Amino acid sequence: MTQDEVLQIFRDTGALLEGHFILRSGLHSRQYFQCALALQQMPVVEQIGGALAAKARPLGAVTIIAPALGGLVIGQEVARQLGVRFIFSEKEDGKLVLRRGFKIAPGEKILVVEDVVTKGGRVQETIDIVRAHGGKVVGVATIVDRSNGAVNFGVPFASLLALQVEAFAPDKLPPDLAAIPVVKPGSK
Repeated sequence: MTQDEVLQIFRDTGALLEGHFILRSGLHSRQYFQCALALQQMPVVEQIGGALAAKARPLGAVTIIAPALGGLVIGQEVARQLGVRFIFSEKEDGKLVLRRGFKIAPGEKILVVEDVVTKGGRVQETIDIVRAHGGKVVGVATIVDRSNGAVNFGVPFASLLALQVEAFAPDKLPPDLAAIPVVKPGSK
């Protein structure tokens, strides 16, 4: 699957939004990838999940972990296509944790799957959870890498779409963006 094909899916499904958005990272942007809009169609989930699974297969993961909420749908589909276990991290008291009785075995090879990465905070939190439980992170896979490869997790990092999307600190907004009402569409 090419980057252009992935971008076209986002356009066709209305999942590439234009306007003034606050990202989970706290940065502001003119574009927002609302993966949930693209991933509401199971043929799209299967197609995108298959493309990510193909990139991740050589890493040899036996478990996929995704940070909730954004990574849940795509993480589960990648796990399904690889035929491996799927677990997720979720918020508790404002930080990601492992709950619901999920266990990680010492040395267990785990792939972190997320929908969109900008600065990588939730992915890093998930990596830290895996390591704290004795697991081995073999890589990270995401649908959209908004950093265009600038984020480094210290493990192999694969994406289907890598773009350098402009993002601004709240106190450094360009005048045209500051003039547009702001929306925070993502998960908290």
